[in-house]
Amino acid sequence: MCEECYVDEKRITPLRNPLDCLKNHTQYICGTCGRCICIERDPKRGLQRWNFPFQSLSIAKLYLRSADYTMKKACGIYEIKNNKGRISYKIFADKHDLQIYLDKNKDKTCSQMAPVFSVDEYKEFDHTQVRKLTSDEIIKYMSER
Repeated sequence: MCEECYVDEKRITPLRNPLDCLKNHTQYICGTCGRCICIERDPKRGLQRWNFPFQSLSIAKLYLRSADYTMKKACGIYEIKNNKGRISYKIFADKHDLQIYLDKNKDKTCSQMAPVFSVDEYKEFDHTQVRKLTSDEIIKYMSER
């Protein structure tokens, strides 16, 4: 597992429309393995990709490092269940942010009220970059997928 971005597959992201995302969105570029993680804000909602709900813990883990970097702290992935029994995973900076979310979304619960995954402490890494990729970098990244 990459110490910096917490996953084994260094070219797994972006998951949806990878070429479009790499061309048009700002990327967190892992300084250890080079994996790109979308860190762009959604213009409609003002949220970053890591703020959205994820279908699985494994998918949420792909975006956790961008949350940690944005918040400059070790964030956590929480299991959220809606009143119909649907489970999703959301990243929050801390338990306080989770509670604010639950207070605003009365149809959702978090039975554990603790992260199902997080790292012990936030660390900075020397070779990390946050920027848009060049055309050549996009071609190379896509060819390595």
